[in-house]
Amino acid sequence: MADHRGSLSRQLLGWQLLIVATLVAAVAVFSGFQATKSFRDTEGRRMLSVAEDVAATGGVRGSLADSLRHHQLPTFAESARSLSGAAYVVIADADRMVLTSPDPTQIGEPLPLGDSMIPSGRSWVGVVDDSLVAHVPVIGDDGSVIGIVAAGQDTPTFLEGIVQSPAEGLAILSLATVLGVVGSALVARRVKRQTFGLEPREIAGLVEHREAMLHGIREGVVGLDTAGRITLVNDQARRLLSLPADAVGRSVGELSLNDRLLDVLTGRAGGADQIVLRRGRVLIMNRMPISLREHEIGAVVTLRDRTEFVTLRQELDTNRSTTDALRAQAHEFTNRLHTIAGLIELGEFDEVRHYVDRVSHSREAWQAEVGERIADTAVAALLIAKASVAAERGVGLRLTPSSRLSAVDDALSADLVTVLGNLVDNALDAADAWIEVSLRQSADEVCVVVRDSGPGVAPELAEEVFRHGFTTKAAEQGERGLGLALTRQTCLRRAGSVAVDGSVFTARLALL
Repeated sequence: MADHRGSLSRQLLGWQLLIVATLVAAVAVFSGFQATKSFRDTEGRRMLSVAEDVAATGGVRGSLADSLRHHQLPTFAESARSLSGAAYVVIADADRMVLTSPDPTQIGEPLPLGDSMIPSGRSWVGVVDDSLVAHVPVIGDDGSVIGIVAAGQDTPTFLEGIVQSPAEGLAILSLATVLGVVGSALVARRVKRQTFGLEPREIAGLVEHREAMLHGIREGVVGLDTAGRITLVNDQARRLLSLPADAVGRSVGELSLNDRLLDVLTGRAGGADQIVLRRGRVLIMNRMPISLREHEIGAVVTLRDRTEFVTLRQELDTNRSTTDALRAQAHEFTNRLHTIAGLIELGEFDEVRHYVDRVSHSREAWQAEVGERIADTAVAALLIAKASVAAERGVGLRLTPSSRLSAVDDALSADLVTVLGNLVDNALDAADAWIEVSLRQSADEVCVVVRDSGPGVAPELAEEVFRHGFTTKAAEQGERGLGLALTRQTCLRRAGSVAVDGSVFTARLALL
């Protein structure tokens, strides 16, 4: 295991040493080019000076002017070469024929000029046949060019240029190599410590294992950094939150999420099992901050889909409401039967008849009123049942004279039952005397208005009661305030709205 753990550091050290070696080679190449350039500049000026001195010598000019004295030229050329340290000094006549040269085979041959500007009578320094050469014209007494002096020096090879670099540069290069090796070893050691001695293959395996776990669990998982950007999200979370494919790396504020969802994701809404509504789904979310060495580095949010659970709960609440209505009616009938029995025992038969007529008329009147104004059977049945529950609590339930609702399709009927039932239940908890319901139908929407005799909702809570599933009942917490949030979701799903002004709730549902 130790060999495997050491291999990562050895690989890093090897690669870093290769990088250092490459950099050192680059520096060496640069030094070589610099040495070559310096050589050409320095030696070029020196060769030009040597050639100019020879060309200005009176004996050289006289020997070139008189062909009988050409034999004197080697003396001047060799003397200049010896004194200057040049590799060679060559003298040619005006026709470029070499008259004197250290190389006997060159005598009588044309002087190689390369790109020289000497044919135009101008001095020139450059490279000819791998030699650094200075060409200077020899001017006669009449101002014409009577010869050419060439002073040259062999150019060093590239490696020779590096070796001939200044000692300080070589010392710096050596020091850089040592520092690079030591730094590479330290970096390799630090990387090994930060990766807990894991090999790249093991690290890749851990990442693959994490991805498989994240995408395999049934709960949604969202990772966030301290700036509110999504760092990871699994398939379940992407589906439940309807997130785009490029959600990772983006801030939650850029993803068109509702305020309640943003509050939970960013931590503004604290506590366990937070209820969030998202596009027809009821989600239970928990946010857990993540700390490393006492510093918060982000958070992980888990979420579960509880839509089916809430749907079953709603059905249970509906059955409970029906049971409560039946129980209230049974309780009411029991009280009335006891009253009738007491009157019979007292022999008040006329009073029994009047009492029965009064009770029958009251119930029939409410049923007739609801049946006359509300043609949808499900909504009408809900109002009749809620009236019994309200009567048991000592609260009167009434319809406004302008209320009218014709028979609607099954989907709208179900949504109206949800909205009206939640609003009436909310009013029953707040009212102390009466509840008034108004149902109005137009060509494009149905408007439901429920008002009660209670204290109403404070203006600063007018949005809170819908957005957070808030409840005004101090003793109730958790999912108890979900009714108004579901009411709002139902209205929005039908391109409508719901609002509260004091004790008046107004809901609008479009006729889709």
